[in-house]
Amino acid sequence: MRQTVHVPLGARAYDVEIGPGLIGKAGAFIAPLLTRRRVTVLTDETVAALHLESLRAGLARADIDMQALALPPGEGTKSWPQFTRAVEWLLEQKVERSDIVIALGGGVIGDLAGFAAAVLRRGVRFVQIPTSLLAQVDSSVGGKTGINSDHGKNLIGAFHQPSLVLADTDVLNTLPHRDLLAGYGEVVKYGLLGDAEFFAWLERHGPALAAGEMAARVEAVTRSVQMKADIVVRDETEQGDRALLNLGHTFCHALEAATGYSNRLLHGEGVAVGCALAFDLSARLGLCSQEDPIRVRAHLREMGMKTDLTDISGELPDANGLLALMAQDKKVVDGQLRFVLARGIGTAFVTSDVPSEMVRNLLAESLAERASG
Repeated sequence: MRQTVHVPLGARAYDVEIGPGLIGKAGAFIAPLLTRRRVTVLTDETVAALHLESLRAGLARADIDMQALALPPGEGTKSWPQFTRAVEWLLEQKVERSDIVIALGGGVIGDLAGFAAAVLRRGVRFVQIPTSLLAQVDSSVGGKTGINSDHGKNLIGAFHQPSLVLADTDVLNTLPHRDLLAGYGEVVKYGLLGDAEFFAWLERHGPALAAGEMAARVEAVTRSVQMKADIVVRDETEQGDRALLNLGHTFCHALEAATGYSNRLLHGEGVAVGCALAFDLSARLGLCSQEDPIRVRAHLREMGMKTDLTDISGELPDANGLLALMAQDKKVVDGQLRFVLARGIGTAFVTSDVPSEMVRNLLAESLAERASG
């Protein structure tokens, strides 16, 4: 059942291995990368309790020694204090440029550990072992690393490709259902931005994936990773096509900031709401049919996911406040917001030619529905 997606980036090429049982075989995959049988692992306390000893055992089978640091769980860890703690710990472990740092965790740990590896001794290699669906299909692949700032999300970072990604689909069984569905928000995004056939496949098989069917999970992760890899190879540092991967993210990042990067809205939930809003905006601009946003929401609702501002608990800023948060997005170019919009399911494109008044009206109407609900 194991699948391999190769990311052909010349000297920075690597494989993404996808399937069950990979953590137990980690030593066999990682040993060929090592000059000495020793690795350092950055993880979080929640993941450590579930998977760290399995990783230790998997590495020990190849006689690889492991030292680990477990950071607090949550988005707040993607910050200067925990980043500094991680880098200083890696230095204390006397990590050399030829060594491997392992990121064992979700997107937060993957982003932070990758950034730490990027700057440590001006760049050491690292391996991603993503433990959430969101990290397996998105953040572990492509080399984007970083931490958050008070000014916004992922504003501090570097492009630093991993040497290997081990996406063990067994670990998805330990995810809370809400976290699994949040990751599914990124899976759906791939179908919406560039593969209508994949979106149709998800409409048929998404419920089985959520229910734990391993074949469906391996297939969905593999197709998502392959699509991301293809885009990354065309545009590694996001000068063009890679921006398509931000479908839904302009809305999402503003909503995450509005909710304080808290448990009120997980990233993948924000992506799902953002995708629905992006299709609303596309329909209003006459780019796609009115049926497309209806179909997008119907599938997300069938999966039990958030689709609208009405699904977000607590207070939200008004339309102008949300627009101001969107203006902080790192995708702003010359003061112009860039949106990923769609001419239909599977045909997304990037544009700055969106009247801000239309965005404001869409947000105002969505907020009004929320208030009346």
